[in-house]
Amino acid sequence: MSAAGPSGPSASASDPTAAPTATSPPQEGIYDETVQELELDTATPSDSDADSAFDGHSTASTSLASSILNYEYSNGRRYHGYRSGAYVLPNDEDEQDRLDLLHHIFLLILNGKLYDAPIPQTPTRILDIGTGTGIWAIDFADENPGSEILGTDLSPIQPSWVPPNAKFYIDDAESEWVYSPSEAFDFIHVRCLSGSINDWDKLCTQAYTHLQPGGWLEFQEPEAWVVSDDDTIQQAENLRHWQDLCNEAAAKFQKDIRCADSLKQRMTNSGFVDIHEKVVKVPIGPWPKDPKMKEIGRYQREHMAMGIEPYTLGFIGKILGWSEQECRVLIAKVVNDVRNKNLHMYIRFFFVCGRKSGA
Repeated sequence: MSAAGPSGPSASASDPTAAPTATSPPQEGIYDETVQELELDTATPSDSDADSAFDGHSTASTSLASSILNYEYSNGRRYHGYRSGAYVLPNDEDEQDRLDLLHHIFLLILNGKLYDAPIPQTPTRILDIGTGTGIWAIDFADENPGSEILGTDLSPIQPSWVPPNAKFYIDDAESEWVYSPSEAFDFIHVRCLSGSINDWDKLCTQAYTHLQPGGWLEFQEPEAWVVSDDDTIQQAENLRHWQDLCNEAAAKFQKDIRCADSLKQRMTNSGFVDIHEKVVKVPIGPWPKDPKMKEIGRYQREHMAMGIEPYTLGFIGKILGWSEQECRVLIAKVVNDVRNKNLHMYIRFFFVCGRKSGA
């Protein structure tokens, strides 16, 4: 999901300071990479661990047809009107702030890069599926003025003032793509669509069809399932219950939020080659010893705390039928677990990319 929700294996009780174990050699043309284990910082937490590590800012909505702007409102949040019900998370300014914060976390993980694919040269024509606030597409357009970037989303929440080489359209990625062969892309970027896609195999196949020979597809997808290596997650009883409920709702909704670890195989099945998979453990809180991961952990803790409400109201409220009052009680309990500095939890972020065979 575009946030911090559910998916993945059960928590491991292994020593968090243990060295990484060796893995078997990758298959030809397939490269696997997992970052080093997170080492716990045993120093006494300082005031620098406070939750004031970010300064959010809202994104203005673009002016589009009134039918698209016919938003829906419930539980004090605003939701998209186009293809109503296809996506259960809100699109209001609070949600836009969360998405922009998540973009910053991705930049920190990738050392300022916008993508991880080993593309030999700057792509000319790019598609950003589920562009959200459009921040990724805008950054790419700014950095690559010779490229043409198209961003699509169900919500018109992108800003009006954008680089001349960036365009945004309201579109449903699950519908049939209508791009002509002459409009094939050099690069397709998909980020944080867990809980939004019913048929990931179809999405991979459509992406393959609409790429130029030699073009790349990249998924950047959090596993959306909180774990720990030292078993401290067992103390987060409310968070674990919340994850189970979100997964139950996603199964009923038929839009899986536990899909990140399946993307590599789905791309293989769709015909992609030179598939790369990198898995990064993203901490929740500044508990790691490594300074970079400590900083990322501060932002991720705030991001996850922001994400509990929209996921609870969307999946557990709308799909499982919980009342707003029941959701609010659960939200408060789960956020307390997220902010518990004694828990050494993390989420795995998957970066999976592959190339269409040909030129």
